[in-house]
Amino acid sequence: MGVMEFLFAPRKDHRGWSTPSEASRLFFVIAMIASSWYSWNLAEGNVIVFLCLVMLISTPLLSVGWWLISLVSNGFEPRVLTESVNHVDKSKKLPLHSFRKP
Repeated sequence: MGVMEFLFAPRKDHRGWSTPSEASRLFFVIAMIASSWYSWNLAEGNVIVFLCLVMLISTPLLSVGWWLISLVSNGFEPRVLTESVNHVDKSKKLPLHSFRKP
């Protein structure tokens, strides 16, 4: 398994749903730190302005970044989120509330 596969392969959880890749998770942290740092310098200590700027800057940044990551991720086979996902009992796949009691 190479670094590209580790970062960009989509992850499947215990229900079989696709979850974000490691690159998406890492990009979220980096984008939030960068937009927070930039916003704090612009806000000059005003917390409300800082929070508004973080939302204003991070929203398009994350949208474009996640779109680009999804384009790269299309070429990789999905992997399990954790190894314990392979040991899930498939007979218990239905949620608890799917059965009605008489």
